[in-house]
Amino acid sequence: MSILTNLTRRQLILLAAFGSAALFFGALAFQFIGGVEPCAMCFWQRWPHRIAIGLGILGVILPFALVAAAGALTMLVSVGLAAFHSGVERDWWDGPASCTSRGVDLLNSECGPLDFECGSAIVLCDEISWQLFGLSMANYNVFISAALLVLWIVAARRA
Repeated sequence: MSILTNLTRRQLILLAAFGSAALFFGALAFQFIGGVEPCAMCFWQRWPHRIAIGLGILGVILPFALVAAAGALTMLVSVGLAAFHSGVERDWWDGPASCTSRGVDLLNSECGPLDFECGSAIVLCDEISWQLFGLSMANYNVFISAALLVLWIVAARRA
């Protein structure tokens, strides 16, 4: 018997929200403690988890199926963003010109190429800044967000 069958909608919502909180605060830890600077697409991937945390708080107070369905929708968006970013990192398709090596013109920027005091560092979306077992953070986000999507769907269907 699956452990999910014994959980109430409120508990499933709490578990899914906790998963998003773990991913979100983990990303912050990588950034501020580990020094792994995020790219623009990394920031995009944080938004669905922020929303899911808020929906989790609402769902614990008001455990309605509609709240859980909204949580599922946020995780569907998260899976899509993370899958898109994963493809950009793996050169399966082009990403936004604003954050990929094909679109950033470092030689003609307002700062000279050797002026390290000018501006801020550009983190490219098509370069993997951290990986474990050959998978990037965006890759892990795809899998974990998909698991959280299942939790939200089960919560929405729970009576």
